[in-house]
Amino acid sequence: MQLRIAGTADDSIVDGEGIRFTVFVQGCPRRCPGCHNPETQSYTGGRLTTTEAILEAYGRNPLLSGITFSGGEPFTQPAPLTRLAKAVHARGQDVWCYTGYTFEELQALKNPAVNELLRNLDVLIDGEFIYEQRDLTLKFRGSRNQRLIDVPATLARGHVIEKKLDD
Repeated sequence: MQLRIAGTADDSIVDGEGIRFTVFVQGCPRRCPGCHNPETQSYTGGRLTTTEAILEAYGRNPLLSGITFSGGEPFTQPAPLTRLAKAVHARGQDVWCYTGYTFEELQALKNPAVNELLRNLDVLIDGEFIYEQRDLTLKFRGSRNQRLIDVPATLARGHVIEKKLDD
């Protein structure tokens, strides 16, 4: 299955707990002022690749804890990312995802493909980057409004449960 990406990071330690393979999707409608990855905003930039090629690259690093979807906006390409998430879970590893949307906004879309991606995430870092709330002391977040959400617990309980980070 095809997806448009800006690139990947083979061994990130800043995009979630452990050593992560990060996929930076291409295209974002949010255009947050002060965006960390402004080059990923255009829907025509980056390059086309396949989920198979990403999984092959992912499989080359035995030290990985999991995969992280960043952007751009991952929820503009939910189907291929769901395929990747399922494959990573099948390997016993976890899936993190950054989004400019809040969890509540994603659920309000009532989009089956978006809901399927949500169901296949372990952690969602939600909320747009707000420059006035920027805080460089936060782990895995850029601004204070962003939350680290334990997605399985949130879906099971019906309200947002924030993830407790390992120190």
